[in-house]
Amino acid sequence: MPDLYAKIDSSSLLMYLFYPRRQHSKPPDGAFDLEVPVDEGISIVCRAFRGNEKKPWLLYFHGNGEVVSDYNGIAPMYNERGINLLVADYRGYGASQGNPSFQGMVKDARVIFENVFENLSEDGFENDWFVMGRSLGSISALELAVHYPDRLKGLIIESGFISVAGLIHHRGLPSPGDLTPLEKEYRRLTGKISLPALVIHGQHDRLVPLIQGRDLFESLGSEQKDFIVIPGAAHNDIMFVDSGKYMDAINNFVIN
Repeated sequence: MPDLYAKIDSSSLLMYLFYPRRQHSKPPDGAFDLEVPVDEGISIVCRAFRGNEKKPWLLYFHGNGEVVSDYNGIAPMYNERGINLLVADYRGYGASQGNPSFQGMVKDARVIFENVFENLSEDGFENDWFVMGRSLGSISALELAVHYPDRLKGLIIESGFISVAGLIHHRGLPSPGDLTPLEKEYRRLTGKISLPALVIHGQHDRLVPLIQGRDLFESLGSEQKDFIVIPGAAHNDIMFVDSGKYMDAINNFVIN
């Protein structure tokens, strides 16, 4: 699958599709960072926000332009509901090394999951695991949902899209070549996903229009799936416009 991104990763499109920030602050009380080696000389920093060692973990791949430190003030919304949150950066984001690419994202997602699953299990957190991808992070989350159906309990996509090919088209960016094989493969793989799924999208999202979230939802092969629209929400305020509805949907999916 990573090879299908070669045309995009070797083009000038990356400067329009990734917005890395090098900002990184110390973890707040009760949280800690994990450095995950993903390639020679390259590690990805993940931040674990512990809530309850008996409750599920949500492995969270954040949106573009965000870093794990941004979730210091957001994580309590999850912890208060009994959800342990682990947020992963990407290459070139926060304190993580390397340069961002789509090939790196899909390869790193599996390495990150294996690493944090092993490390946290050794620390006594032998819990159920869910994966969530916000916006750009939907690529990583879908990758894990395809390859770990027996080790994950569910998939959450927020403000997501089915493939980067559709995103390039929506933004009016020049195509680096024929992306039809990438689009077809992603739809094929998304159709194979059998995990229970929750898709959340903002009504007025202009960066990733609501129709793309609906397309992703309908393409999922999951028998148990739900689609939640947050009225009045755009792309970057979706978790705050109606935080009650947003967090209730996640809580009911993960905890109940």
